[in-house]
Amino acid sequence: MATYKKRGYKKSISKPNTPDQEMESTTAEVFERLDTGASKTEKFVSKYQNFILGIIGGVAFVVLGYLGYEQFVQQPKERESVSELNQAQYYFDLAVNSTNSDSLYLRALNGGDGKYGFLDIIENYSGTAAAKLATYSAGMSYLNLKDYKNAISYLDQFDADDVLLSALAKGAIGDSFAQIGQMEDAFDYYVQAAGVNENLFSTPKYLFKAATLGAILGKEQVALGYLKRIKEEFPDSREARLVDVQIGKLDK
Repeated sequence: MATYKKRGYKKSISKPNTPDQEMESTTAEVFERLDTGASKTEKFVSKYQNFILGIIGGVAFVVLGYLGYEQFVQQPKERESVSELNQAQYYFDLAVNSTNSDSLYLRALNGGDGKYGFLDIIENYSGTAAAKLATYSAGMSYLNLKDYKNAISYLDQFDADDVLLSALAKGAIGDSFAQIGQMEDAFDYYVQAAGVNENLFSTPKYLFKAATLGAILGKEQVALGYLKRIKEEFPDSREARLVDVQIGKLDK
């Protein structure tokens, strides 16, 4: 095998490094890099320390501010809003169980006896749980007062983690659209209401409404599918006792 050799090669007369010397050299280089890096870091911190401290202070201010806001502003606001809501909700409950309910719904909306109504709570306690519930109750009050446009407006603003109330809100929007003759919108909201959270109460209720309205709108096969779903998946529901006749009319 051929071996490559350098031309003019001369033997070195310098003394080769010992392993200890090589270790010392390597260690010195490492510490030199560390010293250089530390020096650069110190210069950076010195140059930008006000900026860095500002960021740290800003984060601390936000955290402490949030905790202070929660303890001294938001929590008292939540408690106060609940106190106001109780009276408005009391009028609402009376209206639901009364034959002459319009005046009670109006009082629930606008307040009475020195207490706020739903509309005041929404305006003055924005962001609280009470304001969210007041938004729902205001929409339902307007629905019962046959003020369907305001019912749609408030119920559409309602946003909460309670899936049952969310389903009822969308279903009530569907009812309001049906009352003002916007049947396609009503149908869409009934379908949404049925799909918010599957349960024995709201799902068959709004599937049945969607099926009934769908049959009128020429969506016979879709309506038939909803009716069959009620019968198969929710046989113990009130609506399940009503679907056979409807299925017989559509399943031809």
